[in-house]
Amino acid sequence: MTMEQVDSMTQAEFVASFADVFEHSPWVAEQAYAVRPFQTMQGLCLEMQKQVEAASREKQMALICAHPDLGTRARVSESSANEQSSAGLDRLSSEEYGRLLQLNQAYKEKFAFPFLFAVRGSGKQEILTALELRLRATPAQEFGEALRQIYRIARYRLEEKLTQ
Repeated sequence: MTMEQVDSMTQAEFVASFADVFEHSPWVAEQAYAVRPFQTMQGLCLEMQKQVEAASREKQMALICAHPDLGTRARVSESSANEQSSAGLDRLSSEEYGRLLQLNQAYKEKFAFPFLFAVRGSGKQEILTALELRLRATPAQEFGEALRQIYRIARYRLEEKLTQ
């Protein structure tokens, strides 16, 4: 779809089209709608990020926690499944899968939310390495990094939906 089409949508159409950009958090699209017209994909992306930045810490934490663990074999959104598959996380060896589970658990114990990584263009080894490195961060650093990763994921998802 084009930005001209986006800017002419009703709120219901807009939310239906963009509710999945931020994982299980349609409130971001609902709040961003009021700032139309966006004119560019970048403008839309930035406005959605502003809505997250303006949200309470509790709402931001809920957004972070709405994301699945990387490599999970549980049911996830179609977007998450496609993204993780593109990085090879659906084809981990038993050893790799065990390592990922162990690292994910250690991460969640330390930070109280799932490890987030915008996997597009990355491979499973790069993801495992990033997870190991980010376990060294402080909770404040990692909360900020989780939001930055969410913004990258959202941008990728918007790029898939929109033509420039």
